[in-house]
Amino acid sequence: MATIPITKRGAEKLKAELHKLKTVDRPWVINAIAEARAQGDLSENAEYEVAKDRQGFIEGRIQEVESKLSICQIINPAELDAEGRVVFGATVKLEDEDSGDVVTYQIVGEDEADIKLGLVNIGSPIARALIGKEQGDTAEVQAPGGIKRYEVVTVSYV
Repeated sequence: MATIPITKRGAEKLKAELHKLKTVDRPWVINAIAEARAQGDLSENAEYEVAKDRQGFIEGRIQEVESKLSICQIINPAELDAEGRVVFGATVKLEDEDSGDVVTYQIVGEDEADIKLGLVNIGSPIARALIGKEQGDTAEVQAPGGIKRYEVVTVSYV
């Protein structure tokens, strides 16, 4: 199975989620199932069904997070030396060539992407258009409203 890139911050976030799932959510749902069982007839017990569904979700998420952590390649952007090129983990300041708006994005893994925080998924159209570019280059991105052109203002590894 191929490795998936993730930043150090993203790996810590997944580890924290896994810890919460195992130490808080799992014991809570086990208790909820026990309480629902104590109420008697399980065939018409909605609380029991909800708790069992929740348990299935929690166990599935635990497996998913453990799997991702086992195959991930943790990349610390501060240790990168990509000679000014945009790579996974890079923080890129862009200027929209039409409007002049300036935005800053960091290219991250799927699990850590959050556009509101300026974290874009490595598989997104903008990240794919930026990979390999350097300061001063222009990237063309296919957006829903048509092609957008961005000039790479700076590339940093923080």
